[in-house]
Amino acid sequence: MTTQVRFGIISDPHITLPHTLWQHPSRFHLLEWSIPAFEIALAHLLDLGIDFLLLPGDLTQHGEVENHQWLAERLRQLPIPTYLIPGNHDVPTPQALEAFSYFYAGFGYQVGQSPLCYSVSLAPGVRLLGLNSNCFAPTGEQLGALTADQLHWLQNELESHPTELLWVMIHHNLVPHLPGQEQSHLGKRYMLANWAELLSLLQRYGVQLAFTGHLHVQDVAYNDRYNFYDITTGSTVSFPHPYRLLTYEFTDNPKEGKLHIQSFRVQAVPGCPDLQHYSREWMGERSGGFLKKLLLQAHLDLPEADIDKFLPHLRYLWADIANGDAHFSYPDFPPALRQFVEGLSDQPPADNECTLCFSDRLEC
Repeated sequence: MTTQVRFGIISDPHITLPHTLWQHPSRFHLLEWSIPAFEIALAHLLDLGIDFLLLPGDLTQHGEVENHQWLAERLRQLPIPTYLIPGNHDVPTPQALEAFSYFYAGFGYQVGQSPLCYSVSLAPGVRLLGLNSNCFAPTGEQLGALTADQLHWLQNELESHPTELLWVMIHHNLVPHLPGQEQSHLGKRYMLANWAELLSLLQRYGVQLAFTGHLHVQDVAYNDRYNFYDITTGSTVSFPHPYRLLTYEFTDNPKEGKLHIQSFRVQAVPGCPDLQHYSREWMGERSGGFLKKLLLQAHLDLPEADIDKFLPHLRYLWADIANGDAHFSYPDFPPALRQFVEGLSDQPPADNECTLCFSDRLEC
């Protein structure tokens, strides 16, 4: 008899009530449409018949109390369970981190929980481990790392459920979603600082899958050393405004099954009937500075003036990466630049529609 676990992911919704909107000329995200985009994605997933919803962090614009309160109240109205974790935007200060469980008690957490992590049964034999990847240095700097007490809690939890299929949800990426992300100054801030330590621990207990956010791109990445998949989902406030439907199927052993991944996009919101076009242009207009930094740190031996000359040809590069399943071809670029940019093309598995198998006996 086949067991089916059907769930949705909406990542990085950055909920922003209109009167809290942060206005800045270089603002990259379409925060003014955060609530309608979230509602559209949520309504579609509920219509599809999901058993529960996952939110992998960056729930609010900048951790505003009013935005946390709005989201918590909205989620309490749902007919299904929701499980969530904090992103860096949700807990910009140590005090905000301490208060997080008070807003979201019942969504995995208990009031005052410490460390800020939880374990919940999703279905018979399937369990989710929610981890907080935000901490603070003594200087007050916000970091993306698991603390020693969380790692200790996690090991105890892994040892307590040897027969169950265990999934992890954490905001920061555990596997690189772009070539060299773990080494790049721009890229590594989106990865957990002690990702290798965490993956090594998870590998010892046969955990093979995490759901992440933070990077705002659609990507499914695999690390063959640790036999581990990281499914990161883009944000509903930036192109392509995606969300996912996932279905896990297994028969006798929950650790041997197939995960079917489908992706959707918010196509329109009130006031913007063609959100996809508008948002792609918005991102294209604003990504030049980021792309220039990316190319300068790649040590391509190109003068800065030459890089400026090629930037207009790369207007949609980041939008195409965010969209998932990107393939780049620039035959007229200088060899080093061409190799670097074309190297950003997606690698298997597919990012938007794919099936992952978690047994050598199964065919995908």
